[in-house]
Amino acid sequence: MRLSVFAITAFGLLTAVPVEASETWIVRTDLWGNPSFSTLTFDRKEAQISGDLDGDRVVGKVKANRIAFNVTDSDGRKYNYAATVVGDHLNGTVDAPDTNNQAARVTHNFKARRLPDRPSGGARTLEFRPSDYSNTFNADRLPVLTIWPGDTVHTSTIDSGGVDELGVTRALFGNPQTGPFFIAGAVPGDTLVIRLKQVKLNRDYADSLDTIVGRALGNSLVSEAVNLGKPVRWKLDRVAGLASPVGATGALIGYSAPVKPMLGGLAVAPGFGMPPVSTGDTGRFGGNMDFNEVVEGNIVYLPVQQPGALLYLGDAHALQGDGETSQYALETSMDVTFTVDLIEGKAINTPRVESPTQIMVLGQAGSLDEALKSASTGMIQWLQQDYGMTLSQAAQVLGSAMRYSVPNLAGRSVGVAAKIDKALLPAPRRVVSAPN
Repeated sequence: MRLSVFAITAFGLLTAVPVEASETWIVRTDLWGNPSFSTLTFDRKEAQISGDLDGDRVVGKVKANRIAFNVTDSDGRKYNYAATVVGDHLNGTVDAPDTNNQAARVTHNFKARRLPDRPSGGARTLEFRPSDYSNTFNADRLPVLTIWPGDTVHTSTIDSGGVDELGVTRALFGNPQTGPFFIAGAVPGDTLVIRLKQVKLNRDYADSLDTIVGRALGNSLVSEAVNLGKPVRWKLDRVAGLASPVGATGALIGYSAPVKPMLGGLAVAPGFGMPPVSTGDTGRFGGNMDFNEVVEGNIVYLPVQQPGALLYLGDAHALQGDGETSQYALETSMDVTFTVDLIEGKAINTPRVESPTQIMVLGQAGSLDEALKSASTGMIQWLQQDYGMTLSQAAQVLGSAMRYSVPNLAGRSVGVAAKIDKALLPAPRRVVSAPN
């Protein structure tokens, strides 16, 4: 059993009045200064409760503003919880087996917050206007909004420097993120499905640099490149869909490129034992992927590693070439509309992206060699899981149809994307999703 944050609904005043209700809470347990999160669900009949904590059996009682329950894990170990109810929160202690000595016991503090009941009427479309932003991908940050699979959210992001669509600084530089959004029902081992319905420019300029990252710069240019690194302001023509450098001279007079709005940052909270991760970094959870296929109309799949997934998004780019070789892409703010869904009980190893024509897997690591291995392995897993291929069959597809790109060279980690055209593949064994 994993100690963590509980989710319980409709707890009311926890009186002993005959009543039957299903409840969900998110529980945060302090393990020697390290937060651990879980989902508690139970039914209550009169003063008795029964249910599960991350799949482990729960039985207990409620009386006035007190609750006590016992948890038995799959190995038969007992955990004894006792708490006081304060509004929609629990505060208490758990008597648990010592992690290194099963004959010993230890007491941990825990607290829990109640999840709201799912609103009636089916899937909703919600407007969320952020008032603050996060500079870490953090499992311990309170959600800005609770949503359910099928819900659609319209929101906005600020640029990597913390500036909003009106040119006002709203957060510290370093890819500040909107969120996190808590997806009710998501548990570790699930896959979160994010359908990007709209990724839209909301201002008329972007900022970048005239530099070239070291990973992309040959030795013969290093001495000359010491003069690079100056800021470049780009004009965004939202009607024509073009970006052009302001004050361009010489060969760049008249230069423009079609915009391709994207999200550089998209992530769920990292798993247990991981500290908050900088919004400049990447991992299995997503992060500062800077993959220029995270665009309107595509679907992103991320592995759920915490209760509620905790979805973050930000670092929008009006346009970015492969590799983000100028260190900053065309950094700007954005209006974003997304819909979430869950694939329950299906774990993936790496972020995935699906377009109307391709399936793509993003490998991220400290070197291009390791990132390529991660991307290739992730693609093989996808072909095995959803297309029923053996390793031999997947190898034949990779050898004849795989294409690679290098999305990101600018961060501490680099990214390699593996891509296969869907038209070359058989029908998937299980229809996971399809772009709208």
